Amino acid sequence: MQRITVVSVPVSDQEAAKTFYTEQVGFKLITESRFGDELHWIQVGPADGEASLTLVTWFDSMPPGSLRGLVIDCADLQADYEAMRARGVCFLGPPEQQPGGVFAIFTDPDGNQISLRQAGSSTGEEQGLIRR
Repeated sequence: MQRITVVSVPVSDQEAAKTFYTEQVGFKLITESRFGDELHWIQVGPADGEASLTLVTWFDSMPPGSLRGLVIDCADLQADYEAMRARGVCFLGPPEQQPGGVFAIFTDPDGNQISLRQAGSSTGEEQGLIRR
């Protein structure tokens, strides 16, 4: 095994999710294909990332909005946070220091929660990421 390449994100409306992840989050559309009348594969991800997300509707055991714990590393979390907020992305709160780095959690239209993280040895306050 070498690496994780695709993570499934359960959504209720693939087209709406594609619009959210490409226009509001800022991901690029990597692949979009149809397989027959039922399977629509939409894959999005960071422009320079190795892993990507596929926006799925076909897993009964993964209802829309059930994703938790996915972490996306950022080189400049504050800049990403501000840009995404300006494009209408809803965050649970501002960036905050937690074990493992500074985190900011956003939700997609279905309620899936994805964490942005900036790791580093200095605290978020020292990096200007946490405002008090």
